Amino acid sequence: MRLLRIRTEDGLRDAVLDDDGRVQPLTDGSPDGDALDLADVRLAAPLDPGKIVCVGLNYADHAAEGGQQAPAEPILFMKAPDTVVGAYDDIVIPRGSEKTDWEVELGVVIGRTAAYLSSAGEALEYVSGYVLVNDVSERHFQLERGGQWDKGKNSATFCPLGPWILTADEVPDPQAIRLGLDVNGEAMQDGSTANMIFGVAHLVHYISQFMTLYPGDVISTGTPAGVGAGQKPPRYLREGDVLRVWADGLGEQHNVLRA
Repeated sequence: MRLLRIRTEDGLRDAVLDDDGRVQPLTDGSPDGDALDLADVRLAAPLDPGKIVCVGLNYADHAAEGGQQAPAEPILFMKAPDTVVGAYDDIVIPRGSEKTDWEVELGVVIGRTAAYLSSAGEALEYVSGYVLVNDVSERHFQLERGGQWDKGKNSATFCPLGPWILTADEVPDPQAIRLGLDVNGEAMQDGSTANMIFGVAHLVHYISQFMTLYPGDVISTGTPAGVGAGQKPPRYLREGDVLRVWADGLGEQHNVLRA
C-alpha cells in the first residue's frame, strides 16, 4: 500500500494511491469521497517524523569518493523534523551557502516502539514502511566550520520526504532497492541498497541500543556514490537547479532550488 498526504483547502488529508495512479482520500482510515488523479493533487510530506536519525558513510563507494575508510560502526547524526518538506516542494539554499549538496537515501519508517532490541533478526518487525529521502547537505557548514555535522544538515527544507510511504509488506527485501538522483536531467547517483555497509535490520537494532525509536520516526540509511562533493571537480547546487530523486517502488521527487 502507498500512503500519502494531500493538501486541500481544509488542510492535510491522508490518502492512498491505488495501482491505477488514483488517489483515494481517507477519513479515519476509510475511503471518503471520489478518487482523484495523482496529477491533480498537491502532495505534502507523507508523515511528520518525531525524529530523523541519519546514517553517514553507509555505502563503501560513497566513503571512498570522499577519501574516507568504511566505518566500523554506523555513524549517526540527526535531522530536525522541521527540515521536512514534500516531494515537489522547493529546496531553499541557506544564506551564506557555498556547497549545498544532494544525497538520495532510503528512509525507514518505524511502526512500533523499539528499545534495546535483542537482535537484528527481529528488527524488521518494527518497520512499518519505507520512504524516499533526500538528505540535502551544506558541506561548507558540515565539514569546514568545526563541530558536528548537524549544522550542515538542518537548514529549512533540507529533508524532502515522499511522495509516499510504501508499506513494509510490499518490500520483501529492503536490500534490493535501486535508487538514484539527477541534476538538471543529468544522472549523478545510481546505486542499490544491496551495497549498504550496514543493512536496514542491523541499523534498526543498532540504533535501538542508543535511543528509543517510536512510531513515525524515520531512519535515513545513507547515500551511494555520486554526491556533488565527490565530483571532479566538485559540483554544488545553484538557484534554478532541478533535482529528480527516485527509488524503486518509492516514486520520484522533483524539487527546484531557490535562493
